[in-house]
Amino acid sequence: MSVIKYFSAYIFIALGYVSLTHSDWRSYSMLIFSFVLIPLIELLIKENKSANEVKQELAYDLVLYSLVPVYLILLGLFLNTIGGEMSSASRIGKLSAMGLLSGIFGINLAHELGHRQSKFDRFLAQLLLATSQYMHFFIEHNRGHHKRVGTFDDPATARKGEHLYAFWFRTITGSYLSALQLEKQRLKRLEKQEWSLSNDMIIYAIIQLTILVLVGWVFGIPTLLYYLISCLIGILLLETINYIEHYGLTRKKISASAYERVQDVHSWNSDYVLGRVLLFELTRHSHHHANSQVKYARLESRPESSQLPTGYPGMMLLSLVPPLWFRVMNKRL
Repeated sequence: MSVIKYFSAYIFIALGYVSLTHSDWRSYSMLIFSFVLIPLIELLIKENKSANEVKQELAYDLVLYSLVPVYLILLGLFLNTIGGEMSSASRIGKLSAMGLLSGIFGINLAHELGHRQSKFDRFLAQLLLATSQYMHFFIEHNRGHHKRVGTFDDPATARKGEHLYAFWFRTITGSYLSALQLEKQRLKRLEKQEWSLSNDMIIYAIIQLTILVLVGWVFGIPTLLYYLISCLIGILLLETINYIEHYGLTRKKISASAYERVQDVHSWNSDYVLGRVLLFELTRHSHHHANSQVKYARLESRPESSQLPTGYPGMMLLSLVPPLWFRVMNKRL
């Protein structure tokens, strides 16, 4: 029965639909739930460190698989309606909703599926990332971030004293350049040409450009611009999560070319139940870095992990105000 709670992710689907189909205050339903209700609830409830007793792993996989088509339907709904006549306030509400959907499902769901060995799962991960215009994440996160986490070589590890807005610029540009380099190294090992269709970064660029051309052709240039804004919101959502997961936590260098192994203390965790189930245990980040092949339902609360004072949405709001963020988090460091 523990699988049932993960279907609560459909709350985002329902609120996304409400936001995309209404032009009054309800167009902000997704935003209000994510950054008002959840932070307030997580301030009032206690952490939940319990683990799942996973018996039927397929059931947990089906939760994820079922979300892919409904997310794509909502994306289609967004593209079909966002270019119509509406107030600026309503359009902002719908853009925020689609941006949140892009970050939660287009990237976070892809993150979970992208760590798996199944070709089907990895295909779904790349499909979702394509809708968010962030396909290089598939390369950089799996082959770069997990190897370099907690070092200055990792674009997704925020430095102590680095504010969120500087981190956004550094990690977005750095992760793309890192993915290019990682793919170049892979092709060199295989003795293949860098500038060829063997290069996944070139394939990803073609796929993403094709999506942009199709959106502009079918729905018009204004809709294309709104689509790009929603993708940017999703990307910034992801990178803000990276910021709060890895802020200031670094591994010691033990030789000229090696660091200490990744330990529980090298990621910030949060065991608040809403963030756990709605984001597929992403908040149990230490266990994820200890073994990236462990599926989300099997992730556990690690006793030695660095703990955040509240859930992810609340911490994301705090990160938007750097002086307050430093005041809270530098003490914890």
